[in-house]
Amino acid sequence: MSDHVISLIALALVFTVATFTSVHMGALAIVAAFVVGTFFVHESADEIFGGFPGDLFVVLVGVTFLFAIAKNNGTVDWLVHASTRAVRGRIALIPWVMFLVTAVLTAVGAVVPAAVAIIAPIGMGFAVRYRINPVLLGLFIINGASAGGFSPISIFGSITNGVVSRNDLPGNPMLLFASSFVFNALLSVVVFFLFGGRELMGRRAQDGGGPVPGNADDVPEARPKGGDTGAPGGGAVALQTSTTVTPTSTTVTPTSTGTAELSDPPDPPDPFGPSAPRLNRVRVLTLTGLLGLVLGALFTDLNVGLLALTVAVVLSLLAPESAKGAVDRCAWSTVLLVCGVVTFVGTMERIGTIDWLGHSVADIGAPLLGALLICCIGAVVSAFASTTGILGALIPLAVPFLLGGEVGAVGMVIALAISSSVVDSSPISTSGALVTAHAPEGQRDPVFRKLMTWGLSMAAIAPPVTWMIFVVPGRL
Repeated sequence: MSDHVISLIALALVFTVATFTSVHMGALAIVAAFVVGTFFVHESADEIFGGFPGDLFVVLVGVTFLFAIAKNNGTVDWLVHASTRAVRGRIALIPWVMFLVTAVLTAVGAVVPAAVAIIAPIGMGFAVRYRINPVLLGLFIINGASAGGFSPISIFGSITNGVVSRNDLPGNPMLLFASSFVFNALLSVVVFFLFGGRELMGRRAQDGGGPVPGNADDVPEARPKGGDTGAPGGGAVALQTSTTVTPTSTTVTPTSTGTAELSDPPDPPDPFGPSAPRLNRVRVLTLTGLLGLVLGALFTDLNVGLLALTVAVVLSLLAPESAKGAVDRCAWSTVLLVCGVVTFVGTMERIGTIDWLGHSVADIGAPLLGALLICCIGAVVSAFASTTGILGALIPLAVPFLLGGEVGAVGMVIALAISSSVVDSSPISTSGALVTAHAPEGQRDPVFRKLMTWGLSMAAIAPPVTWMIFVVPGRL
């Protein structure tokens, strides 16, 4: 058996074992790099460590550290409540506020599961208070997380743009961000009308009452109460990674088996009332720092990770209380996941597996068919595994295929990125699981079923649609 086949089998085992057990994918990937590199291709430890992405490590730590500070000092809460009050009681606009707030959080560096975990309990509280279909609000929150996830300073965007840059492919970070945002916004328009948004139009917050639009049979009269911890049949909702998120509005406690037990949150404070977080000196400083980070990333060549760490350190000096516990709340699980997968992919690159596989795809003789196949693989695998891991693995696998020039690299990367991220609505993916767990108690079973149907539909629909929009025009 060739080294190429051995490394591909190892990669498949990493994703399979991490999906169906509690073993962390990042740790598995590093072990795979050690085993394949040491015992099959006889690499030294220094050569294996040479594939560790130090630049990506700094980006991930920097942006999640800064986001943790913003969460600590209430800046995130202020953004949520200020945005919600801006709709002035118009019920139909609440889903769009949830979309935009979640997009902003991921765009400035929040890990997607963390942003969803913060906004989902708030959104589900609104679903109960204002009789909104929880599937509608849940999908808006997940789509918002994906929409902002590919900004130049976001986690998904940093991973994708970093892989593109390291492999000397042409890239366009702003086009990637804009394409993802517009695609998810248009997808949310479809969600709005499919799941009862039309019935919300014209209603205001003081109207109250009435069944949940588009889901009347599933609505219990009683308000949600604690006790039920998740998906159909009771029990916990399984998460794809062991990401630790600790939003203030609910309790998310990862267990050793990779599951999360969540208690129902109380209704959020009425955002249309007088009690809402207010701007203070620390929050103004934080907003200024976030704005400076965005401008620096867009208009200078400075490293995003180093910029984010600089802003975080300055805020720690000016407002020490904000930084307490922030380092512990960095997305260390995601850092290990991404860096582990990229380290193993580095081993595959050194032994020639990437070139071999890419040329194999190119040898199909139909470049457009090969591009569609890669997008389908990304969507299907991401629906059951980690999107961050998929982005770190599949883009390098497509590099030799893209270097041939038959398919435009920018369009292909955009299609692959969107196809791999919009399936996060599946309830067996982290974001979908969090929304399901926070749904009102009597509606968790139907929410689970509808999110499963929607997520699998996205795995079937998104690849050909993004392929038609972003890949095919480059060949015409």
